[in-house]
Amino acid sequence: MDYLWALLSHFHIFSLFSHFTGLSASYHCLLILNKKNMRIVFMGTPDFAVESLKILVENNYDVVGVITMPDKPAGRGHKVQFSAIKQYALEQNLPLLQPEKLKEETFLERLRAWNADVQVVVAFRMLPEVVWDMPRFGTFNLHASLLPQYRGAAPINWAIINGEKETGATTFFLTHEIDTGKIILQEKTPIHEYDNAETVHDRLMIMGAQMVKKTIDLLIQGKTDAVDQSRFISNDIQLKPAPKLFKETCEINLEKSVEEVYNFVRGLSPYPAAWLNVQFPGQTESITLKVFETAKEIADHQEIAGNIITDGKKFAKIALKDGYIQLKTVQAPGKKRMEIGELLRGMR
Repeated sequence: MDYLWALLSHFHIFSLFSHFTGLSASYHCLLILNKKNMRIVFMGTPDFAVESLKILVENNYDVVGVITMPDKPAGRGHKVQFSAIKQYALEQNLPLLQPEKLKEETFLERLRAWNADVQVVVAFRMLPEVVWDMPRFGTFNLHASLLPQYRGAAPINWAIINGEKETGATTFFLTHEIDTGKIILQEKTPIHEYDNAETVHDRLMIMGAQMVKKTIDLLIQGKTDAVDQSRFISNDIQLKPAPKLFKETCEINLEKSVEEVYNFVRGLSPYPAAWLNVQFPGQTESITLKVFETAKEIADHQEIAGNIITDGKKFAKIALKDGYIQLKTVQAPGKKRMEIGELLRGMR
């Protein structure tokens, strides 16, 4: 009976994903899928992706290959650095590809040779159709938001910047338009008042890895009921984007409210970091200051927005239209990250 159930289950997988394959049902019957023969190709680059690859490797899933970005120089010495995914793949002796161009025929031939049943994408890059449509069960992506909200490159940052009280992660099948494919799984997590981009990133990294494993298990069992994102979209719902962040995007706008500036800083902390040009009382020149941590002070006052109030020793705060934003942790050019008091005493 167990064999019969497994056989019927495999037929169910075939019926769900027939649009991904040109193979006959009789071929699929030859192999009963499990985690040790479901051939997986993993694509990713940063630390966020490592946890998802790690959970598959440590639970003995059949990861037949890993794809990551080409090596590139970084830092002051311009030394070539490996991506976090490459480092982990090398430690685990996993086959590795680092294509410059994803449509290059040499790369496509090597990818086809891995004969993947499914491809998993976590924090990688946009794939051409010839890549994402290659496996018979398709390609799914882990995205750090509750899709269809916050489609784009920086979903964690923008959710915090916009003052959201919760966010989450989504696994979904890739299709032509970025972050628009059918949703497989979705889970939520709160955004606390004290959270910043780093703490939410780490929470979603762990949660997302579990979701990747669950998604693979659902594919093996033939139990994925992917839902079109249009079901979550209506005229009374505003879709918020999550575009890529640039230096100019990260400048603090002193015309905003205390709450908005507070959320902006923590949404960009610790990377890429909010910044502003400031001139402290007694100084002849302004400096560009990265701001990592602030505190809110709602108050009525007569100060001009942007004015700095400081004792020159322990505290500094900036006047805004509805109060003050207190500077807590900052970094001046050429200096390390430090408490505001340390910076002020050094300037004296």
